[in-house]
Amino acid sequence: MTFLFTFFKSVIDQDAAPVVICDLDHTVVYMNPAAVAYYHTDLTGKSVLSCHNAESCERIERVVAWFAADRGNNVVYTYRNEKQNKDVYMVALRDGAGMLAGYYEKHEFRTGETAPLYHMPR
Repeated sequence: MTFLFTFFKSVIDQDAAPVVICDLDHTVVYMNPAAVAYYHTDLTGKSVLSCHNAESCERIERVVAWFAADRGNNVVYTYRNEKQNKDVYMVALRDGAGMLAGYYEKHEFRTGETAPLYHMPR
């Protein structure tokens, strides 16, 4: 199990987009390095609700309730940032039995890649 954890943590850590993972109590359980850099702080152990206004907190609560209502409810588009050319999503995290275990925020940048195909700098 430790290898599997290390393997998946590496996938998240290598993502250039911010990823913030929360449990069902809205506690931030993990932020990848891109998220820490983007938010200029590590919020691990803190409530994600403390970083949002009342309207956003209500929306987060509604999305989590929607995730819990059906195992097929797994992704919600939450925000568009034109300046950074990105979309932001909330994504359900489910355990092996399909039960809701938490959620994460995922940023998807939409600018096309400019690096050459298979470019591997030395």
